[in-house]
Amino acid sequence: MRTFLRAAPLAGALMLVAAGCGSTVEGSAVADPFAPSTANPDPSLGIEGITVIEYPAGLHVRETQRVAYDRTPPFGGPHDAVWASCTGTVYDKPIRSENAVHSLEHGAVWITYDPTLVTGAALDGLVDRVEGQPYLMMSPYPGLSVPISLQSWGHQLVVDGPLDARIDQFVNALRLNRNTFPEPGATCATLPDVFDAENPPPFQPGPPDRSDPNTVPMN
Repeated sequence: MRTFLRAAPLAGALMLVAAGCGSTVEGSAVADPFAPSTANPDPSLGIEGITVIEYPAGLHVRETQRVAYDRTPPFGGPHDAVWASCTGTVYDKPIRSENAVHSLEHGAVWITYDPTLVTGAALDGLVDRVEGQPYLMMSPYPGLSVPISLQSWGHQLVVDGPLDARIDQFVNALRLNRNTFPEPGATCATLPDVFDAENPPPFQPGPPDRSDPNTVPMN
């Protein structure tokens, strides 16, 4: 696996628009600098503070197993064969990481937050960004130690609050960016009898016991 941090300076205020779209300033089209293009297949590399790791894809574990992930929250590596619903799904309880990582393999962005640090209007701001939006999901992540962490396959960004412009940059650059995730065309929808978004598999806090035969290593 290859890891690097990118800390490129941001040049002035950026106009944020939907991924793949442009805006108009005095009648002139202005391209979104964080929309993927042939010339810039992964615009997230220009986001200050981005972390990028290369992970192998397609490694599945059983529902009784846990993965000894190398990052918290995880954003790549072995994962459950069943993905978490990521159709603009707002979870009000923490969810199992192994299901969430599979959603990232499908091109989703997973927004997590520390429920002790993000409440009230700040939490409402995140919900407004996510609810009903395809290939987005969010959930609380107890003990996160930072207010908000965003994950896509092989990419992570931490921010201090919902007003940080880098949240939209991250989503625009990475949601359904076929240059950055392994399974273009895969769905984010789930059937309730396979993955019940109203009663998802429970979050398992802390690192797994590496001596447990049900713990799966990253390599």
